[in-house]
Order: sequence, then C-alpha cells, then structure tokens
Amino acid sequence: MNQTVRRQYLTIQERIEAVKARLQQFTDWEDRYKELIQLGRALPSITDEQRDEKYKVKGCQSQVWLIPEFKDGKVFFHADSDAVLVKGIIALLVNVYSGATPDEILTNKPDFLKEVGITDHLSMNRTNGLASMMKQIQMYAVVFKSMQKV
Repeated sequence: MNQTVRRQYLTIQERIEAVKARLQQFTDWEDRYKELIQLGRALPSITDEQRDEKYKVKGCQSQVWLIPEFKDGKVFFHADSDAVLVKGIIALLVNVYSGATPDEILTNKPDFLKEVGITDHLSMNRTNGLASMMKQIQMYAVVFKSMQKV
C-alpha cells in the first residue's frame, strides 16, 4: 500500500500528530526549514491550466494555487507555489487537511503550526500568507459543507 493510500485511512488528528512528530524530531529551526522545503519538493506540481486566477490564494506575497475537489463527502486539495518555502507550507497543510470531511477541516484548527514552531519563525508577510492559505482551506470546507445540505 503506497503512502497516499495509507494516509487516506488516517484521521485528521492522526495526520496532525504525524506532522508534529516529523517536525519535532528536529531541534533547530534550520532543520525544520529544510524539512518544509523537502515537503514542498514532494508535492506534485499542478498543470498550467490549473494555475488559474480563481485558484490563487489572495493575501500571499508568493503565488499560491489551491485547487479543491469534493468527492465522496471529503475535500481533496491540490496545491502549488512559486516559492520553495511557501510550497512546503502549503504541502504541510495539504497533507493534513486533504481527504478530510468539511466538518473535520472546520473543527481542527491549525494550532499544530504554533506547536512545532512554524508560526514563530516566519516573516510577517509569510505569516499573513499562511493565514490566507488556512482561510481559503476553511472557506472551501464551508462551501462543500453547505452543498451537502442541498
């Protein structure tokens, strides 16, 4: 069973714990920074057609695209960025929130980012961008949740 398939069977809380364990194994920020870059490199790139303005996350200094897909009651995300660190950050969020239900997304706040020290080591612009990425993920969850009630 490959990693993506195995990941689908984890709860969102288990994915958060896995991310925390992965990043907390590093004692200094430099190593965590390198790990984030590795996460970004592992994130599949999106196609040129998907780099549409409607998928761009507003409020990010770098270009970030977040493409949602709603299937079988779960939200799946595809994402990319033109900046290596930002691509690592969006990859981290995709690893946690993709494959979750809208309710799971809305009830599991990104507190783990503070716990692993990411929010303490970002510039103000990157912190604002991270907040914009999270807001976009949550907005898609709200939209898909409302679609379920129709």
